[in-house]
Amino acid sequence: MSMTDPLADLLTRIRNATKEGHEKLEIPASRLKANVVRVLKEEGYIKNFRLVRDEGHPVIKVYLKYSDSGESVIQGVRRVSRPGLRRYSGYQEMPRPLSGGGIAIVSTSKGVVTGRKAKSMKVGGEVLCEVW
Repeated sequence: MSMTDPLADLLTRIRNATKEGHEKLEIPASRLKANVVRVLKEEGYIKNFRLVRDEGHPVIKVYLKYSDSGESVIQGVRRVSRPGLRRYSGYQEMPRPLSGGGIAIVSTSKGVVTGRKAKSMKVGGEVLCEVW
């Protein structure tokens, strides 16, 4: 059976792994998922990630980040735009999760970036998800 929303699958796997305290997780790779994970790394929500070809299938290995007390850096993730209802935003109305305490990940014509960066580049796009 084919997956209708691979990005929601990525976010669910990250959410479940952080709740269980896993150090790493593996996700079937795609270009969009790799770009979202890259943004998470740049913003400090995960330690690292690697693209690996495992038995012919490309896989993204994500290494999760925890605080000294053992609490996950990622407190929550939420899918905003979905296949049944796409959500777009211009750069003037870019969402700010938790009043700037989190990030919005946006797919723009200049690539997948944070909402803050999209606003500074003055480009709008599809609001993929929010992370805090």
